[in-house]
Amino acid sequence: MLRQTHFLNAKLADGSLANLTVTDGRFSAITPAAKPASPAPGAIDLAGQLVLPAFVEGHIHLDTSFYGDAWRPHIPCTNGFDVRERVAFQMRNLEWAAPMEERAKNQLELCVGNGSLAMRSHVMVDAAVGLKHVETILAVREKYRDVIDIQLVAFPQSGIQSSPGTAELLDKALKLGCELVGGLDPASFDRDVKGHLDVVFGLAERRGAGVDIHLHDGGALGLFEIEEIAARTTALGMQGKVAISHAYALGDISADALAKAGDMLAASGVAVMTNAPGNHPFPPVAALRKAGVTVFGGSDNIRDSWWPYGDGDMLNRANMIGYRSGFYEDRELEAAFDVVSHAGARALGLEGYGIAVGAKADFVALRAGHVPEAVVAVPKERTVYRAGRAVASGGAMIG
Repeated sequence: MLRQTHFLNAKLADGSLANLTVTDGRFSAITPAAKPASPAPGAIDLAGQLVLPAFVEGHIHLDTSFYGDAWRPHIPCTNGFDVRERVAFQMRNLEWAAPMEERAKNQLELCVGNGSLAMRSHVMVDAAVGLKHVETILAVREKYRDVIDIQLVAFPQSGIQSSPGTAELLDKALKLGCELVGGLDPASFDRDVKGHLDVVFGLAERRGAGVDIHLHDGGALGLFEIEEIAARTTALGMQGKVAISHAYALGDISADALAKAGDMLAASGVAVMTNAPGNHPFPPVAALRKAGVTVFGGSDNIRDSWWPYGDGDMLNRANMIGYRSGFYEDRELEAAFDVVSHAGARALGLEGYGIAVGAKADFVALRAGHVPEAVVAVPKERTVYRAGRAVASGGAMIG
């Protein structure tokens, strides 16, 4: 028996009012709104609320957040930003943290409450923690499978060459259920770009997995690593399956070098994730999008050992990306929203995304006149629908 729900008077992104019909979790009809003589029983009147596709949380760490746990004062690095030192702080803090399952649940429900129904989480794998983090987060994912779609990246937080046995653990993590293999600063952390990428892309090719590499290295060094990642992606025919997270170097090079890098990334189909961090150069969103690069967004760390910020709200992240990018015009604000929605869906390879007939009825209803206003105002009162069923309202999950 078909399960059908009617939503009346939904405001679409183009400003028009429409009635939405959801059948078995997908949009089956989108028609111009008209006052019906006899509304269908159980129809939901959205009363002109703006309907947006559910947000895409493209980069997060479910296993290392302290959201909902005791407050952890931030510890500054001894000399600027140092990835190795931050990793050491993280390992120390995790020893005193609440159970990982509890912390992951807190963070997951925060994201769902704010409107994200698709997520990519990086999960730590190294010789110290083994597969414990992966096994725990896999169990959490299973528990919430009817609420949110989650991709997991087996993430070598302590490097690969620097942490003997990690390559084998990454392989096991992929066998357990991770969809992607990660990497971390092949040059500055492992000091072996070829060896690091040999492992990452070798595993990806063998297991049919995607790739998402953390790259904090800046300037010419970071650009060289980006070039190597793009070259491998093209050589292996992995266009659309590879992402570089952070890619600070793209915000730290000349305009000419950026233009060449943009063309290279677009041609190789390598996506770029940014969270528009406050104290780092970050990829120039507009220039990369103009070149044809898929630029998507993520919260990254939420109240963890790297920084105390983060609210799990991708609409607020769009606001932040727009603010830091100097986006003022409506088309630019719409682009900022695209980074946390449609572009994120492309980067994650999501099927049936958007407000369209045949797409999954995963959407957010909120009070805003249009997308630019939503990005600027970030209205907190919103209802989140999964397959046409309300799963969160007012920032909290239902039930």
